[in-house]
Amino acid sequence: MTTVLQIRPSEAVQVDHDRLGALYSELGHASAEDVVCRAMEELALRMTHCDRLYRAGDLVELRKSSRSLVSIAEQIGMHIVARVATDVTQCVDSGDPVALGATVARLMRTGEGSLTAIWDLQDLTI
Repeated sequence: MTTVLQIRPSEAVQVDHDRLGALYSELGHASAEDVVCRAMEELALRMTHCDRLYRAGDLVELRKSSRSLVSIAEQIGMHIVARVATDVTQCVDSGDPVALGATVARLMRTGEGSLTAIWDLQDLTI
């Protein structure tokens, strides 16, 4: 066999426009913009932290860090990211290293895609 197949998984990302719209209605444009920007920054930092913790094998801290992602992601309408972060926590609890590796990789893909999607929305009126 000389053929090598490389799989490049991709994730469909979704941003809950209704959730973002409600946030802007509740807080006003300037305050909501501030909340969204801070949440995006925090998500990016925590995702990087999760990846680092996974590579270091620190599962206790990985579990804590992935759990902290859930509420931040939900706050700004990233429900898929929140669900995948919950899945990471469940994989840590189950002790399945293969599932954990795959799920952490999925968290990185969905997180990066969702952050890009929200970033792109920053130029639109919500």
